[in-house]
Amino acid sequence: MDYILEVDQLSRRLDNFRLKDISFKLKPGYIMGFIGANGSGKTTTIKLIMNLIRKDSGSIKIFGKDNIQFEKEVKDRIGFVYDDLYFFENLSIEEMKDTIAPFYSKWDDELFHKYLNEFGLYEGMIIKELSKGMKMKFSLSLALSHHADFIIMDEPTAGLDPIVRRELLDILYDIIQDEKKAIFFSTHITADLEKIADYITFIDRGKMVFSKSIEEIFDTYKLVKGDPLLIEQINKEEFIGLREHNVGFEGLVYKDVIDKINNKGIVIEKPSLEDIMYYHIKGNKNVKTT
Repeated sequence: MDYILEVDQLSRRLDNFRLKDISFKLKPGYIMGFIGANGSGKTTTIKLIMNLIRKDSGSIKIFGKDNIQFEKEVKDRIGFVYDDLYFFENLSIEEMKDTIAPFYSKWDDELFHKYLNEFGLYEGMIIKELSKGMKMKFSLSLALSHHADFIIMDEPTAGLDPIVRRELLDILYDIIQDEKKAIFFSTHITADLEKIADYITFIDRGKMVFSKSIEEIFDTYKLVKGDPLLIEQINKEEFIGLREHNVGFEGLVYKDVIDKINNKGIVIEKPSLEDIMYYHIKGNKNVKTT
């Protein structure tokens, strides 16, 4: 199997929003981060992958098979973790597990209790009494306990404290070590992806920006800073995004622009994923601040 997930020219119109020609691929053994601003189409894309809504055009293959034609088969091998956790609040962890487990052919009760123990949870806990972090750990326990080969996560770290987020990232890193599984991880917390992601797919307003390895991304973009007088060293049209203020400027450029800069007063830095996303979304609007 060459790819766990193949999305090709995926499109869907929803009221005034249109997801258009989204394409990317994910191989076994890798983690892909999925980024974009609110309303960019991330959750719509995930719903299409999971066949929760219907596509207008394009194709989605999971484990090399059409996600609609072989829906039951592929979903049996997917662990899905939502930001919004839809559980029966008055049930205990064990009772909720007993409701979900029969849907999976490879459910492993021993593995489930192993994760509960690892996460500091126990069977009798009532779901409505769990903190958000504990609910997320419970959700992850469910997702991992049927030997899923593909983990899809939609904003799993939103609202979690830094310690719980770090624990979650460590778990995901451990999962991927056998090189047979893959993880698709949508989040606004781009710093988390810098720690664990191998690839990043970035969409904005329903369109592709890029889908690249994280090494290629950081090799492609550079952040430049300097005194206001030095900005003339760079053609403003060459900025992907630019922010000027009274004491200087900061902007995102492609790497080849750096070769044209001769003035030593300009500082060149590696951007963060947040920088790259921010300046792409803002565009070359020459944002001015005081």
